[in-house]
Amino acid sequence: MNDSPRAADTNANRTFPLVDTHCHLADPRLMADASTLIVRAETAGVRVIVSVGAIGSIQTDRDTVAIAENHDNVYAVIGVHPHNADSCDEPRMAAIGQLARSRKVVAIGETGMDLHYRNSTRQAQEESLRRHLRLAHELSLPVVIHCREAETIVAQIVREEGIPPAGGAIHCFTGSSPDAERFLALGFMISFSGIITFKNAQALRQTARMIPDGRLLIETDAPYLTPEPNRGRPNEPAYAALTFAAMAALRGADPAALAERIMSNAAALFRFKPPPASAA
Repeated sequence: MNDSPRAADTNANRTFPLVDTHCHLADPRLMADASTLIVRAETAGVRVIVSVGAIGSIQTDRDTVAIAENHDNVYAVIGVHPHNADSCDEPRMAAIGQLARSRKVVAIGETGMDLHYRNSTRQAQEESLRRHLRLAHELSLPVVIHCREAETIVAQIVREEGIPPAGGAIHCFTGSSPDAERFLALGFMISFSGIITFKNAQALRQTARMIPDGRLLIETDAPYLTPEPNRGRPNEPAYAALTFAAMAALRGADPAALAERIMSNAAALFRFKPPPASAA
């Protein structure tokens, strides 16, 4: 099997619905064109989009919820990104809790830890993660976790606080196979981005092969991490079709069956009704 699967054209998957489980439609690079990007994603077969706020101020979360409330096939995740953990205080979490009353909010996050960039202190990131886990427990919502060079610490905090009963996802997974096994044992789903299409991602592709079908998600993390062959362009939800095609190829999976499984996984975690295949 070719270890660096060639991503298909974004129009190749329109016979079955796909899902982008993590993007940032309220990012300044995408927000002005959000409605156009959502339509373009549908054309590429991406029928459900989970948009995440979290980065920057609470206004990003408000904008994310507004976009979701204005589009039937878009759902919102709200929280405080690890990069902004220094600003994660009780008033900010209370505001997130209030915003989570929207029926379109399906998870809390992205929280977690990033010890690569360390834009916030480690102590602030740890406390922010704990606060998000507690809020997810309180609201009976899943949690979405960002984890970079902090897998052991994040897993330990989750063990101490408990994974929310509604579950959770490790988004844009970049760790090792043992890291993936650790998070799978805790009950998380594992989400992969366009990084799996990068030439230097051999180890990550190997890990992606070993994730059980029932725990697998895909995402764009748009506007970041544009997959091949479109690297150099801004990422967008339509490009989830490229990451999906690469995932199906490296797993040797039937595309229709894998698409149905990933959609089912996302629908179970985020509690939305999946679109029928005939709608694609």
